[in-house]
This record gives sequence, C-alpha cells and structure tokens, in this order.
Amino acid sequence: MERRSAVGREDAHTSGLYTKRPLAIVRGDGALLYDEDGREYIDCVGGQGSANLGHGNAAVADAIAEQARTLASCTELFYNDRRAELYDVLASLLPASLDRMFLCNSGTEAVEGALKFARAATKRAGVVATMRGFHGKTMGALSATWGPEYRDVFGPLVPGFSHVPFNRPEALGAAITTETAVFIVELVQGEGGVRPATREFVAEAARVCRERGALLVFDEVQTGFCRTGTMFALEQFDVVPDILCVAKSIAGGVPMGAIAFSRAVGDLPKRSHSSTFGGNPLACAAAIAAIGEMRRLELAACARDRGAQLLDGLRAIRSDKVREVRGLGLLAGIELKENAGPTLKALQAEGVLALGAGPTVVRYLPPLVISAAQIDRVLVATAKALA
Repeated sequence: MERRSAVGREDAHTSGLYTKRPLAIVRGDGALLYDEDGREYIDCVGGQGSANLGHGNAAVADAIAEQARTLASCTELFYNDRRAELYDVLASLLPASLDRMFLCNSGTEAVEGALKFARAATKRAGVVATMRGFHGKTMGALSATWGPEYRDVFGPLVPGFSHVPFNRPEALGAAITTETAVFIVELVQGEGGVRPATREFVAEAARVCRERGALLVFDEVQTGFCRTGTMFALEQFDVVPDILCVAKSIAGGVPMGAIAFSRAVGDLPKRSHSSTFGGNPLACAAAIAAIGEMRRLELAACARDRGAQLLDGLRAIRSDKVREVRGLGLLAGIELKENAGPTLKALQAEGVLALGAGPTVVRYLPPLVISAAQIDRVLVATAKALA
C-alpha cells in the first residue's frame, strides 16, 4: 500500500530516532485528534503530558497570536512585561519558599539547571536518583535517568550519579550522604510504569536530605499543572522541595520549562547558566493564558473526577492479561502480564491513542478537559482490547 504523503515525507528526512506509528495526526479539538483521513481518536497520549489543556484552546491561541504581533523575542538581557506577569502568576501557585525562578524550554533543561544549581549551592558532586526514574535525555538529565535502553549507547555518562530503589525509604539513609548534592525524584514515575511515590518515601527523603545537607528536587515535569488532581502533586505529600522542575503543559503546548527554587540554593554566579529562548514573551504569554484557563476550567477538580472514573473503570475490567492498575489523578497505567504493544495497537484500532510506560504498561495521559462520556468510550475500547 502506498504510504500517505505526510508519512512518506517524514520518513525521507527524519532522524530515525523515534519509533513512529504509521498515523499522521493533523488536527485536534479538546480531547480529540484527527488523522489525515479524517478519522477521530480519543487522545490518551496528551502530547506525553503537554496537552493538559487539550487541543485548540482559543484563549491560548489568541494570546500567542497577539504576542507574536507585538514582541516574540526578548532575552533576559532586558526586562519584559509578559515575563514579569508570568513570574507573578507562578508565584501565586507555588509554595511561598519557591520564590525564585529560571525559565527555559523543556523538562530536560529544567532538570539540567536544577542539577547545576544544586551542585553550585552545596559545593558537592553527588547526585542520587531513583531506579526506574526518568528525567530526560541530555547528558546530565540522562545520568539521572535509569533506563539502560536510553543510557548504554551514550556512556560514559556524567560521573557522581547513583540510583536508589523507588519507594524504599529504608534505602535512603545509605544512599544520600554528606557527599550528596541533590536527591531528585518524580512523585509519580511516568516512563517507569506509572508508579506513585508513597508519602513515607517522600517524607524520609526530605528528612535525610535535611540531615545530610543535600538539596531535594521534585521532578514534576509530567505531574505538574493539575494532572494529579492538585495544581502540583507535591500538595498531596506535605513536603516542599528545595527545587521544583516543571514543563510540558505549562504553556498550553508551546515549548517551555521552569525551575522554581528556594533561598537554600543561595546566590548563583552571574552568567553561570542561561537560555536564549528561556522566558521569551511568546511562551510567557501562552503560559499566562494556559494557566488562566486551567484555573477557569477547574482542571484540578476535573483530573480528580475523571481520574477516579478512569481508574475505577480500569480496575473493573476483568482480564487475565492484567497484573495491576495504578495511577494518581488523570495519570493511569495498566501493568500487563505481557508486552503492551499489541494492546496499544488494539486500542488504536478502537479509536483510542495511548502510551507505553516500559515494555508491559499501557499509560493513559488524556487532556484534562476530557468528558465523562469520552472516558466511558476509553473504558469500552480498553475492555475490547484486553478481551
């Protein structure tokens, strides 16, 4: 069969680094996506967490268009009104101690900056992350990421990194020492299989970091901005980190990341870290509008309600293929007793696009604007795919 034009044109020039499904998505509306043949799909990929607000939001689109006509580029060599406004918006959402921010372009950049800031602040080199954790694929972030499938081809990586078992609080005391600059952890492991952290693990991490003088970093690149049922997942753990990394959905789909950090980081040397596009007015305008829409639409409550519906529905499915259902808010995963690939293909055939999370987990990351009726359709499709 002749390939569709978009597929063929991409294949002629793509890097080859992505495992692509033979499907060209050309349009989105809310929680729905459409391919070049006009077929409709319920989006449970959600831009891998960047589409919390859904597709085609008019307020974000209007903000981007207006700002593009006004001023798209302005580096932090100068002050800017949109950047100042975004700082105020973020400060109104974050814990009071996280009152300084660095704006960048992605989650992995936020992690890179956080690791650098921690090393500069503590004058230590050690970094402790978790097994199954995922923090990005640039060299510093990759050194914190666990998966050998990402790491092995690029070794040797940055020295000084080690990994501790996730949700094993008894292992933290030996792993985080007086040589450790930072402990970095996801509050829900996404790529690692949709595994929420326990309150005990997070509390012990905070205690040991305080005791040993290490800084605590929460990677909320995927869990931030209402995904777990609160604006940030940290609100459900009663622990405030020294540094918080966010990105993905912060700007309604426009590439952006941010590092929020406390005074424990101290004063960083001028020009020791920077980003040409970080904090540009276009992304800042998109973020201001996106966060405004998240609040107006009460997406944290939507994530709680629709997340409970999805998780309860997935747990009610009777299939010998299912080992466990896990999740928090509208971030859900089904761990199977077999490879997840055939189930993902079966879901696509039923009009639902979902993600893998490791070889055996099907992950659901729908836009938080998804309706109850659309969740029901996802559940019917999943039951068919697992039959």
